[in-house]
Amino acid sequence: MISQDLNDSLTRVGPGSDAGAVLRHYWQPAALAEELVSGRPVVPVRLLGEDLVLFRDSEGKLGLIGRQCPHRGVDLCYGRLEDNGLRCPFHGWHFNRDGHCVEQPGEPEGSRMHEQIRTPAYPVVEKNGIIWAYMGPGEPPAFPNFDCFRAPDSHVFAFKGLWECNWLQALEIGIDPVHASFLHRFLQDEDPDEGYGKQFRDKAGNTEIPMTKLMRDYPRPDITVDDTDYGARLTTLRHMEDGRTHVRVTHSIFPETIVIPVSREMVIMQWHVPVDDKTCYWYSMFTSFGKPVDKALMREQRMKEHRLPDYAPLKNARNNYGYDPDEQARETYTGMGLDINVHDQWAVESMGRIQDRTNEHLGKSDVGIIRNRRRLRAAIDALKAGEPDKLPMRNGTDPAKLVGPVSNDAIAEDGDWARATVEADRMRRDNCPWDAHV
Repeated sequence: MISQDLNDSLTRVGPGSDAGAVLRHYWQPAALAEELVSGRPVVPVRLLGEDLVLFRDSEGKLGLIGRQCPHRGVDLCYGRLEDNGLRCPFHGWHFNRDGHCVEQPGEPEGSRMHEQIRTPAYPVVEKNGIIWAYMGPGEPPAFPNFDCFRAPDSHVFAFKGLWECNWLQALEIGIDPVHASFLHRFLQDEDPDEGYGKQFRDKAGNTEIPMTKLMRDYPRPDITVDDTDYGARLTTLRHMEDGRTHVRVTHSIFPETIVIPVSREMVIMQWHVPVDDKTCYWYSMFTSFGKPVDKALMREQRMKEHRLPDYAPLKNARNNYGYDPDEQARETYTGMGLDINVHDQWAVESMGRIQDRTNEHLGKSDVGIIRNRRRLRAAIDALKAGEPDKLPMRNGTDPAKLVGPVSNDAIAEDGDWARATVEADRMRRDNCPWDAHV
């Protein structure tokens, strides 16, 4: 358990907050690129407690500026998209991509008042289906050379979902390897060949054992956490009765991201992005090392569970997450259907909008969570000391050298799990149609 002051420090994200200051030193997903595919590419964005409006102008360039007009506070989401900017419908004030007011048609002829008017504006770039914003001081950092950014668009699928909780508890479920043996336990195993694009539906390593069975049969894994230039690598070992070892390698990418395997062919990199203190979006990039991603199928699967335009899940606290006690007795550990995103959503939302960590009791299996909180506290302390160059990936590390990271499931026949992981990854990368070598 921790103090309330420390909990606030680790969770609050608005301007001037401790964790918010850290997050602002990194690129943040602001929207899916598909959200701007319309006749009028303008969407509202609430990010790190700030209300913004994202748009694509007539030149195809992106802008992200404050949502409230600096004149009298009306909503620029309803602005006229013209002249490579947004024009406020109230009095015609026109703002460019940089947030500068470039015209005030209702002011006296020759007035230079507009030169003094600005609205917040942030750099934005588009990469493989996600639009990214940098909301921090100074020049934005370079992007790491991770697989999801190296792969061609054909091999990456991006999606997002809304969770009604703080970003930190959303992140922490992804660095908790033990929960998969319980929260995502299936009492009956599906055919792994029918599990494309779904987590824990593949076979375990090069065996015929469904991942669902392996997770169910071995709920007490050994977990080690190793520090890396980008955060931490989590290695989870499940020692099987026949002498083999299942090894699962996942990652925590500072400050808010996880990397986990979906199957032997595909991995997920998932950000947990604060909308504000009490709401977040997860943004996932699914990267394929084999065939191009079947984006139509992947999107169809997820749209069965989400609504537009806010990508909110159809199952939620208002309908008890679809909980069915009969299903809980026969099919799943939760009774909340087969989509594990719903299981995770229930877990993180049922803690409360901001988890009360003054009342928690972490165990040895929570080592990934413990180490990540220490890393976040160290980053907060570094910024308070005026030392931003001590932050992970802002400390002189060459982003181009941050590759991978290797994340997979493998089976060690002889107990040499490290070699099994390397060989499984090498085989996947050697046969990859794009340059995935690390």
